[in-house]
Amino acid sequence: MKRKSFSMVKKIAVLSMATILLIGCTGCGSKKSHVLTITNVSYDPTREFYEAYNPLFEKYYKEKTGKEVDIIQSHGGSGAQARSVVEGCNADVVTLALEHDITLIEQTGLIEKGWEQEFADDSSPYTSTIVFLVRKGNPKQIKDWDDLVNKKVEIITPDPKSSGGACWNFLAALSYIKEQTDDEKEQKAFLQKLYSQVSVMDSGARGSTTTFVENQKGDVLIAWENEAITTMKSYPDEYEMITPSVSILAQPSVAIVDDNADANGTQEVSREYLNYLYTDDAQRLAAEYGYRPSNESILKEFSDRFDLNVKLYTIKDYGGWKEAYKNYFDDGAMFDEIYGNE
Repeated sequence: MKRKSFSMVKKIAVLSMATILLIGCTGCGSKKSHVLTITNVSYDPTREFYEAYNPLFEKYYKEKTGKEVDIIQSHGGSGAQARSVVEGCNADVVTLALEHDITLIEQTGLIEKGWEQEFADDSSPYTSTIVFLVRKGNPKQIKDWDDLVNKKVEIITPDPKSSGGACWNFLAALSYIKEQTDDEKEQKAFLQKLYSQVSVMDSGARGSTTTFVENQKGDVLIAWENEAITTMKSYPDEYEMITPSVSILAQPSVAIVDDNADANGTQEVSREYLNYLYTDDAQRLAAEYGYRPSNESILKEFSDRFDLNVKLYTIKDYGGWKEAYKNYFDDGAMFDEIYGNE
């Protein structure tokens, strides 16, 4: 069974809504009177990074202003997280998997237009790419994308309908087959074969990691590079990371949720919080947690960790996120065609 059954999806949706409501009561809507409090609504695999980053920022901000600040974290599938903000989660900032998810919030008026230019590097302080995580020894001898369709392998990848990382996974696979052929029918057939071998499709990237690592399902996990690095650190000598010949530059985006920050009186600290991601200390910390720093000189310091020779497509090769989402992920678009969701 590739995707959770309807009843299971319904249960997950109920639990997710309960989680959102709980956050609204104890997190998104709860501000301590004696300290500044901001809420960062983020996507699945950033948990460990922000657990380390937040104390670093809190120390910096206290030294600079004399004020204490607490950061509340919320994590989940990027698309679902964006919808939670639209539906009332009182986020001061969002740090999501892709620009499109923040644009959805912008369209409601919660975020001011032009947010992409508010911070450096198109408001993308760190990047990643898409890789394969396999079990130690690489028993299926997976080296590139064609091995995922030419060999009998069980693939784990999340659902593009709820996961930003899953959208990047899809585009990374498409980028590979585009290098091999210009024939759209052949490209679609390749993707259809690949997704026919997906055995479990979770709602978020971290859920897929849990399926692969803790539940021991599948032969290969298509994953964020940072998620693969984090997994190998957590489970030494149990997994290997394979970087394919072609992938995509995955660019998570950050923004201030202006309406909420204005109402909460946190506009200034929210801006400081996101700006601090670009400092040398924060960029090196991001690299330690498997993210590629946007600062090129710091990225080179970690050249032993990242394959800097892989050919990376960018979202611009697909006309930007508005065009890409319409062509590949909207209802009735290519993903639905190849996965049988029409």
